[in-house]
Amino acid sequence: MNRIAVSPIVLRWARDRAGLAVAELEGKFPHLADWEAEEAKPTMKQLENFAKATRVPFGFLFLPEPPQMRLPFADFRTLENRRPQGISPELMDTIQLMQRRQRWLREDRIEADVETLSFIGSATTSDDPAAIGREMRRVVGLDENWAQRVPNWTTAVGELRNAIESLGIMAIINGVVGNNTRRKLDIDEFRGFALSDPYAPLIFVNGADAKSAQMFTLAHELAHLWLGDVGEGLSGYKGIQPDGGEVETFCDRAAAEFLVPEAEIRGAWPSVANSETPFEKLAGRFKVSPVVIGRRAMDLRLVDRDEFFSFYDYYSRQERFKKRRGGGRGGDFYNNQNTRVGRLFASHVIRAAKEGRIGFKEAYDLSGLNGGSFQEYARRLGVSFP
Repeated sequence: MNRIAVSPIVLRWARDRAGLAVAELEGKFPHLADWEAEEAKPTMKQLENFAKATRVPFGFLFLPEPPQMRLPFADFRTLENRRPQGISPELMDTIQLMQRRQRWLREDRIEADVETLSFIGSATTSDDPAAIGREMRRVVGLDENWAQRVPNWTTAVGELRNAIESLGIMAIINGVVGNNTRRKLDIDEFRGFALSDPYAPLIFVNGADAKSAQMFTLAHELAHLWLGDVGEGLSGYKGIQPDGGEVETFCDRAAAEFLVPEAEIRGAWPSVANSETPFEKLAGRFKVSPVVIGRRAMDLRLVDRDEFFSFYDYYSRQERFKKRRGGGRGGDFYNNQNTRVGRLFASHVIRAAKEGRIGFKEAYDLSGLNGGSFQEYARRLGVSFP
């Protein structure tokens, strides 16, 4: 039986990139530790199975050094969020899936002679970000105090996402790869990304984040689209201050004005200024994280830096404790498709399948739904097949 000489560095890179320890793979590959120590060599079949288990292209395992897995767009993340072993398979697969959907919808809209979206790329980083935030709010159609009228964060995120999709922007929120709940997305790796296109722009928000944080990411990635091609890229930062250069700083400030307008927070501040929990109280009103409120209050000099960062340290400890306790349930499968696939994209695919412009196999591949689940989701969107 032929044995294959493989670089142990590449084997460890593949394993680390997939976030797997030797112990987690020993059941399938009992000699993995020996392979990495160059005390044994795998067979071709074992190497093929190892590539599948670590979600690495098979040919990469024959390289002498780990390859550079480059993003197809700009990386605006802080260094803390960039994994030493490179982009995870989950993130890369998610990006590629979103790009495929965008390409399809772009072609579908061009064939239908749909006009381009004029606001995509309408801003530059030399513009006043607060003014752009107000313009974004006007275009999306958010009136004053809209967030106060919704009962909770979940509803607020849903309403904002729907409002963004009504503009012709795919707005996806997902915490896993497609519908594979065993392949979770890591909030420590990224928070979201934006794919700019005048016909089929797309926002992706990491659904592993808290609902209140998802609100800010939606607005932040929307600001990326306002910058057009310059803003296309991956966002992610720990803590409160993004460090992705002028693009991230611009989007951060535009999103803050979009969600928490200066005039509104200044008007509301006197009612909570003497409270023991002013940030939490206003967080409920604006449906954003208390940290966003605190940072906004600090930037507007409503509180001093010491007061904000004292709160921020406390809040961060609480969030880490909640994260260790674990999350809740996965929710209704078909309701999840509204955010994982999106009504905008799904309705186009369903209509194309019904009209015979694409086959059902392609429709299943694009939507991530197969057979009965595709038909049922179509029915819930008001489309029935004979």
